[in-house]
Amino acid sequence: MNQRQNISSGAQWEDIVGYSRAVRLGNVVEVAGTTAVDENGAVVGPGDPYVQTHFILGKIERALQAAGARLEDVVRTRLFVTDISRWEEAGRAHGEFFRAIKPAATMVEVRALISPELLVEIEVTAIIPEAHPL
Repeated sequence: MNQRQNISSGAQWEDIVGYSRAVRLGNVVEVAGTTAVDENGAVVGPGDPYVQTHFILGKIERALQAAGARLEDVVRTRLFVTDISRWEEAGRAHGEFFRAIKPAATMVEVRALISPELLVEIEVTAIIPEAHPL
């Protein structure tokens, strides 16, 4: 039987909404939609999709590490952006993290995120090779 591991970031919304930053079940890790909000609740990089994407991917990397995974284990990324005409800015930051890994990736425009200052939200799926136990 696979053991479930919930990884919390400590965000106030986790208990209100009822979610975890990441969940590991067996060798699969799903990281929830992650935005550019720091540990004090402040938005990082208002108006800058590159800065927000870079910050978000750093948060995701820490969540993966807490689950026993690495960026190299990521097989899928999903980027939700509020202005697709600025895709290259988010894409450049994504490339800095994943250029050599090349996960399957999707980027779609959404009408809005939970706060108007947030321009990007990212979720990822990772599959940990059996050689990396929990």
